[in-house]
Amino acid sequence: MAMTMASSWLSLKTCSNLNAKKPLFNCFSATNTSCISSKIRLSSSVSSISVKASSSLSTAVEETSYSDIKKIPTPKVILDQDSDPDVTVVEITFGDRLGTLLDTMEALKNLGLNVVKANVYLDDSGKHNKFSITNASSGRKIEDPELLEAIRLTIINNLLEYHPESSAQLAMGEAFGGLSPHEKLDVDVATHIKVRDDGPEQSLLYVETADRPGLLVDLVKTITDINVAVQSGEFDTEGLLAKAKFHVNYRNKPLIKPLQQVLANSLRYFLRRPSTEEASF
Repeated sequence: MAMTMASSWLSLKTCSNLNAKKPLFNCFSATNTSCISSKIRLSSSVSSISVKASSSLSTAVEETSYSDIKKIPTPKVILDQDSDPDVTVVEITFGDRLGTLLDTMEALKNLGLNVVKANVYLDDSGKHNKFSITNASSGRKIEDPELLEAIRLTIINNLLEYHPESSAQLAMGEAFGGLSPHEKLDVDVATHIKVRDDGPEQSLLYVETADRPGLLVDLVKTITDINVAVQSGEFDTEGLLAKAKFHVNYRNKPLIKPLQQVLANSLRYFLRRPSTEEASF
């Protein structure tokens, strides 16, 4: 399936002045605003995606009972920036229900990406489809949080299109106007934030919270708004939850305790506040 994303995603700019110590998400660096385009809006991405998913999901609403929902495996989408220095590794799991995902690979290519490697493995949790992807124009791993979020939404959209029953286990099920999740998470209860030292040059930040469209972008922006750099990380979508792990530093040093507390408080305030800015959707 060839899926069309909103044209605003294609206006992403490539950052310049690369160096060995540059943050992975330098497009949101407080000292580098040249990469941020005012045309980029997650709202346009979400609206274009929902059109594709709606027809299949409306059928699922009629045919899926609560007892059926309880049997649906938890969908997982992992964006891994840590395990390989040259590529972004994407992993998709949905019990044993996934096929070869040729449609997903085609959709990723439509975002201007190359799928340089794909493999499948099985374990007790189900079938895992893994892709190694790069930016087609640069041949490098994906460094723009806006594009990473577009990748995540694209994969979830394809999951909703070909497995509409997954909508009941995804926060995006409600966001895309299909079969709403059978339960909703309390953000206050679901949100957990931890920061600890991780060697002589960085700290490790863990964030777990209720998922929603645009979350990855907003997390990175909140972190970099207080001059903390994000070197690498992993962002997991597990059903209704989002779990992020970021390697962060302040001027190439681990975060001191007061700054760790400022970072945790900033993220907690942003995630728990009752309303969210329009640019996040």
